[in-house]
Amino acid sequence: MKTRRFREITSRYRKLRVAVVGDFCLDRYLEIDPRLGEISIETGLPVHNVVRVRSQPGAAGTVLNNLVALGAGVIYPVGFCGEDGEGFELQSALGRLPGVRLNHFISCADVRTFTYTKPLVMTPGAPPRELNRLDMKNHRPTPNALRKKVCAAVKSLEAKVDAMIVLDQVTAPETGVVTREVLSLLGKLARRPGALIIGDSRKGLGHFPPMIFKMNATELAAYLGQPASLDPEAERTAAQRIAVKTGHTVFVTRAERGIMSMTPAGEMAQVTSLPLRGPIDIVGAGDSVTANLTMALAAKAEPQECIELANVAASIVIHQLGTTGTASVPQIARLLKS
Repeated sequence: MKTRRFREITSRYRKLRVAVVGDFCLDRYLEIDPRLGEISIETGLPVHNVVRVRSQPGAAGTVLNNLVALGAGVIYPVGFCGEDGEGFELQSALGRLPGVRLNHFISCADVRTFTYTKPLVMTPGAPPRELNRLDMKNHRPTPNALRKKVCAAVKSLEAKVDAMIVLDQVTAPETGVVTREVLSLLGKLARRPGALIIGDSRKGLGHFPPMIFKMNATELAAYLGQPASLDPEAERTAAQRIAVKTGHTVFVTRAERGIMSMTPAGEMAQVTSLPLRGPIDIVGAGDSVTANLTMALAAKAEPQECIELANVAASIVIHQLGTTGTASVPQIARLLKS
């Protein structure tokens, strides 16, 4: 991509208003110093001494973090948390981010705050080593009153934003933000002329109404009930089938093979992944792709340009170890030039 075109697209970012509808969680990192290891007198088990605790928004919050890094003008998180310590921490972390408006982020005593606790062994001179994660999730259906509040928030933002991102992060059906009521509403909104709504889901997009889909190669095959591993030609055919069925462009991430887009008219674009520049951690790469695709699309970039920018952003993120990273416009510019 030529520098002039890159600047033209990214200069529009600061005027964009984006809603992120989905499952926000608290990513809490516990940094452990192995040199301080000891044995518990009470249990006889090894003790991990935590020397630093850091927290940041995760899941849908990772997409939001990337929107912030890209300089989006206004970002509306639409989701909920519990009235607990983790919820306080999550809302505080979101509220500190530039451009984020918490008017539509709901606190509710009937749910727990979705939390990923990640113990990291920090050995000098070595990459962080993650131990077994401790998760806190909701295992009961989202209360009806909370579902209605989320739908009301989505309705109120429809005319205020340039794009909506929908991220279904939970695996147990109907226990998160993206319930059947929310999806039904988003499906109606996605049919309106000029609507830009992009969907992503941890458990696949088979339950989503038609909208712009961002999926990986495995999810692409699963959507059509095909084998998990498709050859490139079958992959292209599958992507076009979904694009025709939904009436929207489909974006497919393919790990080391890069990113592909397919329009309902059969127009395909693709880019290959950038070479590795050292150790990697793929956590958060997909969320950076979602954020970059959305911003570029809202800035009127062509699909080829969108996937090129998203591909570079993902390469930046996977080289950030011990955290769920982000990619800023200056970082993307530097790697594009290299």
